[in-house]
Amino acid sequence: MTHQADAYRIKAEPYYQAQGREVALFEAAYRNRLPVMVKGPTGCGKSRFVEYMAWKLGKPLITVACNEDMTASDLVGRYLLEGGGTRWLDGPLTTAARIGAICYLDEIVEARQDTTVVIHPLTDHRRVLPLDKKGELIEAHPDFQLVISYNPGYQSLMKDLKQSTKQRFAAFDFDYPEATLEATILATEAGVAPELAARLVQLGQTARNLKGHGLDEGISTRLMVYAAKLIRDGVDPADACRMALVRPITDDADIRATLDHAIDAIFA
Repeated sequence: MTHQADAYRIKAEPYYQAQGREVALFEAAYRNRLPVMVKGPTGCGKSRFVEYMAWKLGKPLITVACNEDMTASDLVGRYLLEGGGTRWLDGPLTTAARIGAICYLDEIVEARQDTTVVIHPLTDHRRVLPLDKKGELIEAHPDFQLVISYNPGYQSLMKDLKQSTKQRFAAFDFDYPEATLEATILATEAGVAPELAARLVQLGQTARNLKGHGLDEGISTRLMVYAAKLIRDGVDPADACRMALVRPITDDADIRATLDHAIDAIFA
């Protein structure tokens, strides 16, 4: 088990800048083995935060990118045909429960509700995982913790968590960092000058002001890091911003023209 757990440990410290008390609060949740829900817009640092906390706590991390085709068997495990017989293969949730890892279900609302209910016995006082197909009941390792994330901006009646699921978690609300901190993150992450980072943040905030007025989502910190890296590599700033910040988020000609104009003004 120790060798298997080592395979999932994060070897180097992920770069993460705290926005508030989230690090200490997550540590308190982990000490009490509370399941944690992390909510926030795309590209604001949710996954990086979870990686950082796993590193800081010294725990293995098993990440699952949820999708609508994911079944309960994909999480829990299944029998495989092998050499004329069958062999059981643990899924990522089962592996995490056995070895004492943090299991991170990223964008959980993308999974079907009949799939996500399998986490319920692990997220209350029982801390067990029934393997019905195998006839086994796993008691979660003392170090096991379940973490889920999703973007509330994409919620709908068809894609939301049941209250019976939501009310099993402690929750964190994430958002994009305030301007000064976001510029520091860009400068550090992409290795660019603070002045350039500040201009990119200014552009990002311009786009975020259009959310709900033609844009479904604003420019994420992640995309700004992409643009900064392109500029550092010698790409013209206006070209880098159009390529990394504007074209990925909208096909609307008017919105593109508005953001292109902002790019020209900021990087004139």
